[in-house]
Amino acid sequence: MAIWQRAAGVSGELFRLAGDLDRKRHYRFAEQLRSATVSISNNIAEGSGSVSVGDFENFLNIARRSIFEVANILSLLCREGYWRQEQVSPLLNELEEQSRMILAFRRTLKGQ
Repeated sequence: MAIWQRAAGVSGELFRLAGDLDRKRHYRFAEQLRSATVSISNNIAEGSGSVSVGDFENFLNIARRSIFEVANILSLLCREGYWRQEQVSPLLNELEEQSRMILAFRRTLKGQ
């Protein structure tokens, strides 16, 4: 499934950034970033095993909310000077695209 592949693909870079936060002793930020990152692909995967379209849509909604959580964490850490904007912008763009893909996929589910 393309939306799961995209979510799993970006997680490596987000985990790397979380590791950077660990090295700087910002453990709470690192753990929150990891947790929200894993939630994206986990909820897509879990939802794909649902027996009803409504359940799947709910899991996709949770995944999308986790995308917004990750984006918020990245934006806050950038604003506070932990990372540079050019480091974070490609990730924010990818997260925005993932959010759009989830919305589009949900629309196709409603048509079934």
